Amino acid sequence: MAAKIRADGARAAATKAIREADRAEADAWSIRMEGQGGPAQPSPTIAQCLNGGLGWLEVKCNRCDTKASLPLDAIRRPRDTPLWKLEASLKCRSCRRGRTAPPVHMIKLTETREITPYKWVHPDEEER
Repeated sequence: MAAKIRADGARAAATKAIREADRAEADAWSIRMEGQGGPAQPSPTIAQCLNGGLGWLEVKCNRCDTKASLPLDAIRRPRDTPLWKLEASLKCRSCRRGRTAPPVHMIKLTETREITPYKWVHPDEEER
């Protein structure tokens, strides 16, 4: 009985230590990207960011400077994918022209959405 209690306590402590390590690695990458603009490699995985409590990725378009916050849990990639591998597949929707869309630059990781989505305005209301 006592061994089971000790094992449960050790398991809880190990889970907490892993969560803190994941958070520290994600924070270090986020500070490096925001402060110095890179390099994006090495980067934490999607699972490490989510485990560390950082569930949003802030990106900025290279052409029109539009910023967006993307939820990491909605990205359809394996959880062991490093964040730097996402950069090539992320494209700006605001300034897309036909089939060409400029790439985006990853800025930082956040716990919550910091950039509000576009407010939709009906075209008739825009003219008034």
